[in-house]
Amino acid sequence: MSTTVNEQILLPPNILSNTIRVNNLNVHYLQASPPVANSDSTRPPLVILLHGFPELAYSWRKVMVPLSEAGYNVVVPDQRGYGRTTMLDPSGSLAEPIHFNSDLAPFRMFNLMTDIVLFVNALGYQSVAAVVGHDFGSTVAGYCALIRPDLFSSVVMISAPFPGAPPFQPASDDKNSSPAGPAVSLILKQLTELDQPRKHYTMYFSTASANTDMLQSPQGLRTFLSDYFYAKSADWPGNTPHRLSSASASNLATLPYYYIMLLEHTMPIAVRNAASEGTRSLKEWLSDEDLSFYVSEYSRTGFQGGLNWYRCMTDVKWTTDMQAFTGKRVTVPAMFLSGSKDWGVYQIPGALERMMDYVCQNMDKDDIVLLPDAGHWVQQEQSEAVVSHLLRFLAKVRK
Repeated sequence: MSTTVNEQILLPPNILSNTIRVNNLNVHYLQASPPVANSDSTRPPLVILLHGFPELAYSWRKVMVPLSEAGYNVVVPDQRGYGRTTMLDPSGSLAEPIHFNSDLAPFRMFNLMTDIVLFVNALGYQSVAAVVGHDFGSTVAGYCALIRPDLFSSVVMISAPFPGAPPFQPASDDKNSSPAGPAVSLILKQLTELDQPRKHYTMYFSTASANTDMLQSPQGLRTFLSDYFYAKSADWPGNTPHRLSSASASNLATLPYYYIMLLEHTMPIAVRNAASEGTRSLKEWLSDEDLSFYVSEYSRTGFQGGLNWYRCMTDVKWTTDMQAFTGKRVTVPAMFLSGSKDWGVYQIPGALERMMDYVCQNMDKDDIVLLPDAGHWVQQEQSEAVVSHLLRFLAKVRK
């Protein structure tokens, strides 16, 4: 698979594309700076935005300029394994393309968090006004704030609650189980024993076939990505999320097929079924040009870089180093933001409550925001509302 990048990124005005060397990465990032330098010649406060799967730095295109116009230096990297960020071998040369048999160690959460710390350092900053993460990027942002509160002054988690360092497990209604809940392996086994056997999407993403299934989808890569974005958005009428009392197999089976999949399904099949229902309105927030950029990038890189993040999450040996922070709490001001039509808020029973009541010591009630008529891709679906809440939170933190 070619790793050469020739095509230009069609960006909104005032967003620049650049690269910087960070450890064993050549990090590609987008940047929007304030239009006028501060009168006192100090550098504008830094805001870092972190994308999730299957997104890119580009997914923040609608948010960057409004934040920069409010006086922030907004910097958004393609994270490890994604887009135009490339991994380097010890000699500094371009490493081999990422595949299923690649070394997983570089993709474990401690490394992903360290990437952002070193990225900030490479930019020449000693503090970050806010680290903001969406989807899997929410977990990276959460760990940045948990482990380096001296560097990250505040944190915003979007769409995925941050339950803290392991060994947190989903809530259980089994009164005889430990406080941490049932073993994840038991839940997964019970899913396969339902009348309609099911599997968890993270386990599917950890399989050797997932990358090929999606990259060579029967409906084509463009239609697959369109289906995936649609299925998890507010546009799909099947998204009616609510709290689950526990992580029992029967409760989890109420989630849509893109989260708790039918055992024999691939992800393209799961989201194609959703896309066949309702009226598609993607173009209201994801233009043909936007979709074409995602298609171009993933056709070039494949999905395996992002899928390796999931493989590290589903294999406990890649998360044991984070147990050094078990019980540690996020002490900097924190915010949670999502769409009211986003199942990601509730997919892990008890995670939202744990984040609000224990993990984040400094999270006000008015900083737990579920935006109406927004789904999982909230920063793309309702960008103006996201900007408004981010600026409100940042203004409060800076006071």
